[in-house]
Amino acid sequence: MVRWGIIGCGRISHRFMQGFATVSGASFTGAWTRRAEPLNDFVSRYGGKAFASVSALLTSPDIDAVYIATLPDSHMEYSIAALKAGKHVLCEKPSAVNLTQLDQILEVARQQNLLFMEGMKPPFFPLYQALNKHLQIDPIGPVGYVRAGSSVIGLEPEHPNFSYDGVGGAIMGILPYEAFLAVEFLGKTLEVQTMGHFGDKEVDMFATIQTKHEYGYAQLYCGFDLHGKGDALISGMLGHITIHKNWWNPSKATIEYFDGHIVELDEPFSAGGLNYETEHFCQLVENGFTESPIITHELSREMIKLLDSARAQIGLKFKGE
Repeated sequence: MVRWGIIGCGRISHRFMQGFATVSGASFTGAWTRRAEPLNDFVSRYGGKAFASVSALLTSPDIDAVYIATLPDSHMEYSIAALKAGKHVLCEKPSAVNLTQLDQILEVARQQNLLFMEGMKPPFFPLYQALNKHLQIDPIGPVGYVRAGSSVIGLEPEHPNFSYDGVGGAIMGILPYEAFLAVEFLGKTLEVQTMGHFGDKEVDMFATIQTKHEYGYAQLYCGFDLHGKGDALISGMLGHITIHKNWWNPSKATIEYFDGHIVELDEPFSAGGLNYETEHFCQLVENGFTESPIITHELSREMIKLLDSARAQIGLKFKGE
């Protein structure tokens, strides 16, 4: 049984707990966040202990793993503190503000011989699993192009995605998903070209990103002031895949082949979807792994490198960079 503590009780933590009860081999010990009201509300809903401090949570002998669900500005601080306290860490995306921070986290994880994994949910969904299985027997050939993106309008003005101090913006909030898809299918990023605008915010409100990879090209977008479709296209020499919206919570895909045959995949997900990556993480802990074979440390490094390059080209730096 992997016993969990949670740091941060915002929106994503509630989604995490939505599917937690369906995860075999996991139990919830308690949570901590800076403000008493959301903390008390959280434990009243899901049980567990309201820890008085992050130190109290991290030194608890009843916690094996920590889910870090704060804003990205504190991901490095809490990840390193948890690892040094002897806890395995599942950290929300993006795993750090930049590559330098991520490398510091990974070095501590290596020294402590503990599991660190970035929370990148799409590859664990049933649809994605079914797609990979199908492509093994009916491939679309070498993939050379990926198009993906999302632009979400209508967020309330105080939403953390608009927080400069919290390391918000479209590139940090949305692009990690698209970066995963591009790197997963096309390999390491070789070149990045980015255009974007800030609007009246301190962070980017929309960006388009073109990338060149080892095996092809990607066109990605992310934003908060335009309404984007939210599907993804993966093109190979023998056919192409459309992962229908919302592709980052995938449930349906269409594979169209050059010879004319079409395959439809329909794999609904349950319990919000974060339960699948949590299940994977628990299995890794139980089997003594210190790195996920799916969300590898190098994959996380490649994703944050792409984000670093995209931000640099539109002139977005955060405090301390």
